[in-house]
Amino acid sequence: MGATSTPKTKGRVRMTRTVVVTGASSGVGLAAARQFAQRGDQVVMVGRDPRRLADAVAQVREAGGGREPDALRADFAVLDDVRRLAEHVLGTYPKVDVLANNAGGIPATYRRTVDGFESTIQGNHLAAFLLTNLLRERLRGGRVVNTASDAHARGDLDPDDFISAPERFRMWQAYGTSKAANIAFAAEAARRWPDIVSVSFHPGVVRSNFGDGPMFRLFYRYAPFLTTPEKAGALLVWLATADGLTDGGYYVGHKPARPKGRAADPAVAARLWETSAKAVGM
Repeated sequence: MGATSTPKTKGRVRMTRTVVVTGASSGVGLAAARQFAQRGDQVVMVGRDPRRLADAVAQVREAGGGREPDALRADFAVLDDVRRLAEHVLGTYPKVDVLANNAGGIPATYRRTVDGFESTIQGNHLAAFLLTNLLRERLRGGRVVNTASDAHARGDLDPDDFISAPERFRMWQAYGTSKAANIAFAAEAARRWPDIVSVSFHPGVVRSNFGDGPMFRLFYRYAPFLTTPEKAGALLVWLATADGLTDGGYYVGHKPARPKGRAADPAVAARLWETSAKAVGM
């Protein structure tokens, strides 16, 4: 479809944008998808669980006044799923105006994917890296927004190790490492692709179905200080639409912040790009 139709917004006419949101079946991704739909965008929703994705589609359809979102199932622990997703998008949309790399998780135990990588770094970084590169030409003149986290400060980003060792696995360190990779990827994409705006952001600690295990999920649903998905989704939408952003920036709220540790090192980001490309077969 692409940017072709022309809904009116407060007396102005603007082109309908195509917005791809991964992790769109719940949490931040679903909230952002609803808000994009309310703006009149054509939303392409990506999720892993078919039932939850179907429920989310109904919500986004309603938010968009009946406009039908596109919905695609993909498990980012399987890189062939990412390739099939990209093939569908490339075959359907002549332009992608926004790619929201929002899918992510925090596995509680060490797992190797079918592709041979530690599951946290693959699901949170390598899959997004692959998808963005596959859609790169359709994103010219568009924007990529990567959901990262201040948890990146707990990470130990090693661009040469996507496998790690089971005996050294620590859940929060693995998650932090993957979020550091999100930040470094966004910064390096801005350096390599001047025709695409690329940013990352910290959404807050969001009330959601995040994480493995019942106690973990109870915390992310009911702890009193959590950010609502709607507020975090609104920040994602702002980053996807606002003028004057710092290209390659890491945003905390509406302001760019300096990432911590190796996530801020351009040499690490450049090395991460090269090893990620090799890992995913680009």
